[in-house]
Amino acid sequence: MALSRKKWNNIIIFASVAMMAILTLLDGEAPSLPEDAQPLFDKAAPLYQLQYDNLWLSQGGFSWQCEPSILNCDSWADAWSEIQVSPIDKLIPPESRPHELVIQIQEFKTPQIWLLYPQEGLLKSPSDNWYLIPPSLRDGLKPVIDANTDTNTNTKNNE
Repeated sequence: MALSRKKWNNIIIFASVAMMAILTLLDGEAPSLPEDAQPLFDKAAPLYQLQYDNLWLSQGGFSWQCEPSILNCDSWADAWSEIQVSPIDKLIPPESRPHELVIQIQEFKTPQIWLLYPQEGLLKSPSDNWYLIPPSLRDGLKPVIDANTDTNTNTKNNE
């Protein structure tokens, strides 16, 4: 049984309305930055060096330089240099083990030691201020490490 032109038009109209409703719903649910999110670094005081536990990145003139085992150097450096955080009230440190961040800003000679709680998305400054990293920015803050580099280093050290 063939559909008439009128039925086809009704199907197309219904599909279009359904698609618009779904896209509107998805747009409302998309991750976005909170209104109180602020850049941690600005143009007057940009990130110059960062040490994440035993991994490092550094501004080397026109491009970022990282530990050789890091595969996503540029995207990792961009994520850290453009990070936005929301200040939160003082809280009790989470149970999880923090990662130590040694941050050096270009204008200052003395590096600062921050604590990062990646599971909770929390940063603790040297002055005991707490900041929340929005969930949409957390994944970029993790370095991708080449497993072969660690294996080769361990093999060479054992020989």
